[in-house]
Amino acid sequence: QVQLVESGGGLVQAGGSLRLSCAASGRTFSNYALAWFRQAPGKEREFVAFLSWSAGTTYYADSVKGRFIISRDNTKNTVYLQMNSLKPEDTAVYYCACGVYLGITTRPGFYAYWGQGTQVTVSS
Repeated sequence: QVQLVESGGGLVQAGGSLRLSCAASGRTFSNYALAWFRQAPGKEREFVAFLSWSAGTTYYADSVKGRFIISRDNTKNTVYLQMNSLKPEDTAVYYCACGVYLGITTRPGFYAYWGQGTQVTVSS
C-alpha cells in the first residue's frame, strides 16, 4: 500500500520561504509521477507542481512558476517542494499525490494516492 506523508508546513511572512517534504513508501516509484496540489478554504483543490519520478520531468502551475521548485531524492524516496517568494494567496493545505506516470497530468482525479496534507499560512 502506497503511503505519502507530508511535512514542513507552517506560518511564514510574505516574501519568505518554506520547503515541504513528501515521504513515499510502499512500492517502487520508478513508473510513477508525484504532484503537489493545494486547497484553500472554500476553494477547489488546485494543481501546483508535477514530477515524473524516473525522468525527473517537471511542470508547474503558472501561479507558482519561477517561485516554486519540485525535486526528488531517490535515496530517501522523498519529493520536495521548495517555495520561495511566498505570497498570502499561497495560503492553503498542501497535498502530495502519486499516480502511474502517463505524461504530465494536472487533474486531481488522476492520482490514486494522497497524503494527509500540511498547512501553509503566509501572512502579509
